[in-house]
Amino acid sequence: MPTTPPENPWSYSLRLPHDPRAAAIARTTLRAVLVRHGMGDLTDPATLVTSEVVTNAYRHTTGPAEMRIRAVEEGRLRISVWDTNPDIPPPFDKPPALFDRSHALAEAAANTEATYGRGLLIVRICADNWGGYALADELFGRSGKLLWFELAPQQPPRDAYEIAA
Repeated sequence: MPTTPPENPWSYSLRLPHDPRAAAIARTTLRAVLVRHGMGDLTDPATLVTSEVVTNAYRHTTGPAEMRIRAVEEGRLRISVWDTNPDIPPPFDKPPALFDRSHALAEAAANTEATYGRGLLIVRICADNWGGYALADELFGRSGKLLWFELAPQQPPRDAYEIAA
């Protein structure tokens, strides 16, 4: 089923230097954009996942990164991060599976003592969709990879009256 483009599409890009403060800058920018576009309900999961992806771009590359924030359909948000490392990490190497979120929650609960390596579990727990693309040398003047994820607005819980009706 085709998706409906947003009524007023928008997109922002932010170039990030190879700097340990890049994730904080990305979070601050993302919060401002979401509030201004009335998507404040997505702020917590969006900043959490963005922070992980931008931090990994810093930790696993020696070059700059770029973040793009855009509305892909009414109420839905897509964030992508480009960096110079062409390796696609899991879970971005394959589309989400039907029960990926619940499996990720179980993995996180089983590994409460882990001090690293759990960041990409956050993608599986918080994001509704994700993917990654290796970029060929000099494709649009860039090489490396592009990782993206999407968040949908949270559906309000149905009350007991509505369920019984």
